[in-house]
Amino acid sequence: MSPNSVAVVDYGMGNLRSVAQAVIHAAQDTGVEVKITSNPQDVRDASRVVLPGQGAMPDCMRELRESGLMEAVLEAADKKPLFGVCVGMQMLFTRSEEDPDARGLNVIPGDVRWISTSVPRPQMQWNQLDVIYPDSMFEGLGQKPWMYFVHSLHGVPDD
Repeated sequence: MSPNSVAVVDYGMGNLRSVAQAVIHAAQDTGVEVKITSNPQDVRDASRVVLPGQGAMPDCMRELRESGLMEAVLEAADKKPLFGVCVGMQMLFTRSEEDPDARGLNVIPGDVRWISTSVPRPQMQWNQLDVIYPDSMFEGLGQKPWMYFVHSLHGVPDD
């Protein structure tokens, strides 16, 4: 892979095509190479890594281990930007209330918890964010950007 590249990790459980197309769209006109890959060396060689996921965290963790990609993903987490999408984000945490016996990658120490029962679950609606800390991810979106949510769980870092 080129030095300016994104590896979308294919361990058998991800929403690969839609994630890759979103990255391609976001990186258009930048010369970034986007590759869906099941090759650990591609993950190591990429300058950025996206970990998608679809289904349940315990199943995704099992498939990641069995695919032989887990070590490369953990190495990436130490050295380069790593972005988790959907269950891929859940996998970055230590554990999940979805299955209390399942363990994640512990890249982000903390728990994935069910959202409050005060909102419909799964939550499928537009909500406005309140951007408290400046971050390049929200650049140009204003203080209260609208985002579409489809989720039942959320990450709660220890720190």
